[in-house]
Amino acid sequence: MKRTFKNIIENKWWQELLILVFSFILFTLNDWILIKSWKGVWSGFFYFLLLYSHAQLNRWLLLPILLKKHKPVIYALASGALVFVFSIVMYKVTNAWIYKNCFLYKSSEQQSYLFQAATLVATLICILSVLIIFKFYRDRKKLDSEKLLYNQAQLNSLKEQLNPHFLFNTFNTLYGISLQFPQRTPELIMHVSQLMRYQLESNERQCVPLEDEVNFLSSYVELEKERVGYRCNISFTSDIDDEGAYKIPPMLLICFIENAFKHGTCTIEKCFVDIIISVKEGKLDLLVKNSVPENKSEVISTKIGIRNTTERLNLQYGSNYKLDIKENGIFEVHLQLQLKRL
Repeated sequence: MKRTFKNIIENKWWQELLILVFSFILFTLNDWILIKSWKGVWSGFFYFLLLYSHAQLNRWLLLPILLKKHKPVIYALASGALVFVFSIVMYKVTNAWIYKNCFLYKSSEQQSYLFQAATLVATLICILSVLIIFKFYRDRKKLDSEKLLYNQAQLNSLKEQLNPHFLFNTFNTLYGISLQFPQRTPELIMHVSQLMRYQLESNERQCVPLEDEVNFLSSYVELEKERVGYRCNISFTSDIDDEGAYKIPPMLLICFIENAFKHGTCTIEKCFVDIIISVKEGKLDLLVKNSVPENKSEVISTKIGIRNTTERLNLQYGSNYKLDIKENGIFEVHLQLQLKRL
């Protein structure tokens, strides 16, 4: 029922019919008790059609002068001329026929050009205002749909870039571990395959449960511990106030954690990576800190991770997030965003 009503409201021709019926009922609302015959009904309906025709002529012939050509003075003059012509027609028709057969005639003041002109203007404002509101609704809905499709296309493009980026970094990590602990390679390959499975399965979804994303991040951190945990202090903590209540776009946070390990552990000297995720009342707070080595080795980087993730944040959260990235002896990423509920 609700969907049917929505389809009617969004259909242009149904809108036109609704406006016609609504304005006719509004115009004759106080006069139904005065109806004496079918002849009176048809006379009243014909009178209303004259008013409606005037409004439609203004809409299709004159209103484009204002909206498309931006000439308000010409529009005002033309509208005044149209009201003048129709007031003469209305005066002649009503006095010759309609008032003699219809419930509309109540006082002598109605037998004047000024009354007809005022009625035409009032009806014009009533009908045009509703028409403009519906047009604005249709245009806005179309614009939102186009924007949504455009944003989705951009997101898909960004995901296509980020997935190989993550794949490259993960296999680079696996390669480093296999050199140091070759006996653990089969087990680690299974671990990496689980990460790849999550990546592939979540890639087709706009959002995933927050717990799934946090578990994925935790698994990635465990993989990095296998690689550099013997020479790097690594901590990962998460505190979510309402388990199972929130959702988040998949693979949104991994870039910040990847970069912390890639750039913060590329040295033989003592280093650290600290990751804290907290959620309170739907507000996610991600804090990632890593050491900045004085003598770091060369790091292969595609330089698209942070840029693409920032673009995803802009597309999916607009201004409802805050991202601070700074370096002052320690590289720090601080992300805050408002999560949506499942």
